[in-house]
Amino acid sequence: MRIWSWNIARRSAAWKAIADDTSLDVALLQEATPPSPQVPLHGLDVTPGREERWATSGSTRDYRTAIAWRRQRIDADVRQLGCIGDDVERSLCVSRTGTLTALDVHLPDGDLTLISAYGFWETPRSEKKQPWIYADASAHRIISDISALIDSERDHRILLAGDFNILHGYGEHGSEYWKARYATVFSRFDALGFSFVGPQARNNERQAVPWPKELPLHSKNVPTYHTNRQTPDTATRQLDFVFASNSIANRIRVRAINGIADWGPSDHCRVEIVIESEPTLSQRLPLKTQVF
Repeated sequence: MRIWSWNIARRSAAWKAIADDTSLDVALLQEATPPSPQVPLHGLDVTPGREERWATSGSTRDYRTAIAWRRQRIDADVRQLGCIGDDVERSLCVSRTGTLTALDVHLPDGDLTLISAYGFWETPRSEKKQPWIYADASAHRIISDISALIDSERDHRILLAGDFNILHGYGEHGSEYWKARYATVFSRFDALGFSFVGPQARNNERQAVPWPKELPLHSKNVPTYHTNRQTPDTATRQLDFVFASNSIANRIRVRAINGIADWGPSDHCRVEIVIESEPTLSQRLPLKTQVF
């Protein structure tokens, strides 16, 4: 199964790229708006539907997470979403509407839940004129939400990817405070039986050049986002991450499609995820998880 995780930044051109790549099976999208009726979807199913409101609770702009998949090849059911406190069978309660979309894929060796996640920026309740913003709290809410899908220590089968708006292994401008806050997201995934599977600089992904002062020298991070003052060739920060249940992590390959010519129409590059049907002999060896 070939998957993209992609913050498309409300760009309609991204939908054309998704529809035109017929080798793509699933797209896990963030900051998505509905595909234009003028864009042929070439057999793609999309959740939420075009007629639904695409919004994230608390945002002043209409966008949300979404998932598109090719119905000819992917046998799947949309996981119904609810709100905290709802008691609807098999629905997934979401703390902030729009930050999470889930799809249950039926495979020969068992079901797999795919999740598109978005770390929503929040602001402290403060009297300061320009308080800081943070997204790690939203990431923790997402982890709390998906905990409802975990019914065993080792056998759950979940792949979650998206734009978390946090950093891996360091804090902005070398801040130890933010490094410690961000690390709690990765360690909490680890505690729930997930592996951080990428992207990291191990599949010829391009790393930041010149090397940012804030980035540790040993880091394997790859740029997946550029600001409006940057371009793909000057991008420095990785905000997009993929986590997979330990039971399937050895079957997953992840890479950032962050080459300058391949970046695409969004300020985020695409993250490609390939799920192998069967693990190789070397992949059957126990996975050494990394503790943050």
